Amino acid sequence: MAELTKERPKYLNPAEIKLPLPGLASILHRVSGVGLFLLLPFLIWLLDLSLRSADSYQTLVSVLAHPLTKLVLIGLLWAFLHHASMGIRILLIDMHVGVEKAQARASAKVVFAVSIALTLILGVALW
Repeated sequence: MAELTKERPKYLNPAEIKLPLPGLASILHRVSGVGLFLLLPFLIWLLDLSLRSADSYQTLVSVLAHPLTKLVLIGLLWAFLHHASMGIRILLIDMHVGVEKAQARASAKVVFAVSIALTLILGVALW
């Protein structure tokens, strides 16, 4: 009976796992969703600063002028754009559009291209 059991790996090294492009897009879809959820209080705080009073609006302007805040907002912008474009891809797959391997790989490339291109365009405008 001992010869029938396979030797199982003792640990899993995520750096050695070779994910296909659609798998990477799927994982980044989840990561972007978590990032958007976790930074929602920050965005609500910024909205509150913009609406409370003229003094708080000036505080908002000074907060938004900081380069770290701009980087966080550009990261949030990418997360939103990737999450939205990947969500459209998933909806199309749910309707059985682009289910084949080649189509799935191509649509994952489109998701990356659209999210990165729009992030660059809008990020330059934000900076």
